[in-house]
Amino acid sequence: MTEDEEYARSELYGLLAMLFYGPPSQVVLDLIADAAIEGEGVLADAWRTMQRASGKTDQDRVRDEYESLFIGVGKPDVMLYGSYYLSGFLMEKPLAALRADLARLGLERSEHLTESEDHFAALCDAMRLLHGSIATQKDFFCAHIQPWARQLFDAIDAHPKAAYYRAVGGLARSFVEVETQAFDMTSI
Repeated sequence: MTEDEEYARSELYGLLAMLFYGPPSQVVLDLIADAAIEGEGVLADAWRTMQRASGKTDQDRVRDEYESLFIGVGKPDVMLYGSYYLSGFLMEKPLAALRADLARLGLERSEHLTESEDHFAALCDAMRLLHGSIATQKDFFCAHIQPWARQLFDAIDAHPKAAYYRAVGGLARSFVEVETQAFDMTSI
């Protein structure tokens, strides 16, 4: 993998982390809508879909959608936590295994974050920080993202109030599929 490809992957993980930690500002929506992209393929198509969605909405609508999908009153309609998809509950064994892996890798939870480490955005942040070691990224991805991410994207797709986040989830789904294929072809 080239240095440019590694940088682009890291940047995309960072963008996904930002979009799933909370709704984007109008500045971010405008930047996404105006960003140039070249190339073809599922990832480029998903990016263009998200660009169109970014250009057709505003920060207030996206904030309302984010809160409706991922926060809500009581239990959120769509959970962003891996342990929920892997065990049916929050704060379960998958989170303990993730915390052990993060400690082994020298990654610590930021004090200012309220979300647990198995939040999809936190996992994207971890992948961004692990750039430079494909073997480490592959192990982390295969253990903590791949087993459940598609269920998250399916839940977003199925939600009747998902509009902007259907496009964001589509980009994330495409990226996870590309990463899965790339890691499957990597013999480490």
